[in-house]
Amino acid sequence: MKKMSWEEFARSMGVEPQILENREARLLKKFVMDLKFPTHCQGCQGLDLSNPNPVHHPSYELTPACNHDCIFCYSNVAVKLGKAPKPGYYGWEDPYAITVSQYGEPLISPRIVEVNRMLRERFPKARLDLQTNGSLLTEELWEKLDFDLVMISLDAASREKHLKITNADTFDAVVNALRIVGREESVRSVVRTIFMPGINDDDIPKIAELAASLGIDEMMLQPLTIHELNVERLRKAGLDFERAESVREYLKAAMEAKEHIDVRISGCQLAVYRTMDPLTLFSARRVARDVAPAMKRERDSSQRQGT
Repeated sequence: MKKMSWEEFARSMGVEPQILENREARLLKKFVMDLKFPTHCQGCQGLDLSNPNPVHHPSYELTPACNHDCIFCYSNVAVKLGKAPKPGYYGWEDPYAITVSQYGEPLISPRIVEVNRMLRERFPKARLDLQTNGSLLTEELWEKLDFDLVMISLDAASREKHLKITNADTFDAVVNALRIVGREESVRSVVRTIFMPGINDDDIPKIAELAASLGIDEMMLQPLTIHELNVERLRKAGLDFERAESVREYLKAAMEAKEHIDVRISGCQLAVYRTMDPLTLFSARRVARDVAPAMKRERDSSQRQGT
């Protein structure tokens, strides 16, 4: 007896076979393939999936202190667990880029201008990225700074929601910082937003529209990492934990924002998503839980706290 394929068998039973397709899955896959890597991620080892132990760009840490108390913050967790990095340079010679900084709010430090100048002199070829909540950026301070890329965090589109997330009444100051940086053509300006379903779903496209209206070049939409000590705070704020782990929900939020601004998603995540077939991408979940953040590089032993 001749062995039939499943299509032939179906037709012999009077049923026309149809290939399983998912239109939304195909749209997600196309969206992922069309996305560009965030400017901040360009040159990062995490984009090379053949690297078994990639590390992020070097950073210069100024202080773990912050004038915000965000409900999702990994820096706060690191401080509480005694794992926050000490001030100084974490990296290697001849870096592609350096971030100031990944823990705390760098503009709190009175040494921000001094460190900025020191890094520019010591690493003249490196791209210098400033990561800040923006609330302390004034016109006067901006005139003294020299960065190639500035990322300003904003996770809400209203003063009330911003206060709920950051525990700081600084929404207007952050918007003003976006305005200051957005009009600077020589600097790549980025609004950095965390995807928190149940908390800021409706805000994300509004943030994108607001940032674009202020001249911001790019939105970097990042997935939420849920650190153990922040679970209760996120729950009280209304986080949908199930959706926070859904790749599909994350990408759909990015697609909405894309209507207003050049949106990009976390580079190391994008590199992985591009390898997935549409249906796998559609149903994929990410492990969003973590205990404490870790600095995956060593502090330069030649660096003293004051240099």
